[in-house]
Amino acid sequence: MVIETNPWNKTSLLIGIVILGILLVSGSFVACQKAEEGVSEEEAAAEQENLKTFGGTAKVVVGKYIFVPEARGFDIVLQGKLVSGETESLTGKEIRGEGEISPERPSVLIANTLEVKEEGGTWQNVFTRTEEVSLEDYLDTSTRGEFEILEDLSYDKKRVWEGKEKAKIYGRLEKTNGDDVIVVLDEEDKQVGKVLVDVFTDFGEYYHEKLRLFDKYWFYVNIKETVDWRERRRTREMFHADVMFAGLF
Repeated sequence: MVIETNPWNKTSLLIGIVILGILLVSGSFVACQKAEEGVSEEEAAAEQENLKTFGGTAKVVVGKYIFVPEARGFDIVLQGKLVSGETESLTGKEIRGEGEISPERPSVLIANTLEVKEEGGTWQNVFTRTEEVSLEDYLDTSTRGEFEILEDLSYDKKRVWEGKEKAKIYGRLEKTNGDDVIVVLDEEDKQVGKVLVDVFTDFGEYYHEKLRLFDKYWFYVNIKETVDWRERRRTREMFHADVMFAGLF
């Protein structure tokens, strides 16, 4: 008895072998390339594991920092410029992209690519990362622990803040003559003084914007010069400061 062989089966088998060979060669090439770069297979696998896709509506955009509620637990960092426009133009728009988790800061997702959904429903690429990431103003949880609460704070007790560099104060942000001022509150929500804000870092403002549903919270500040006594007595303004972070605790 003669068994006929379907030529399509042979062709499929041959194609499968060719594809398998290409994959094996490709994998070997990548492994060799990584080895030449001094990256082990384990490190290469870890890099792949760190890649994440994200998508949703950009609710807060300040400088390089983007808050997308759907990307829970991550601060998305966009290092570099968009194809056109400023990063703030992304606010309120639906975006998607791919990024990698920062090895040093697991809560940071560094965007490698970014697309924006146009009115017609099409997606347009607006960013491809070409720069090394710089997180000079980013404060992680351990660094925030270096900011101490100033106890018994009052405009007439400069000994409480003088000589200190980093502090954590509770209050609300107000505008006075166009300038940012922190109205400092005690445990009973009574005003004890004011802090003049000289600089709001992008990271500090980013978290302040994330807390826009709250009117009182903690400000993490770098203390600067003390206000002159006569001015302090008149205005209750205690000292100048740079805001590095804002949080509920």
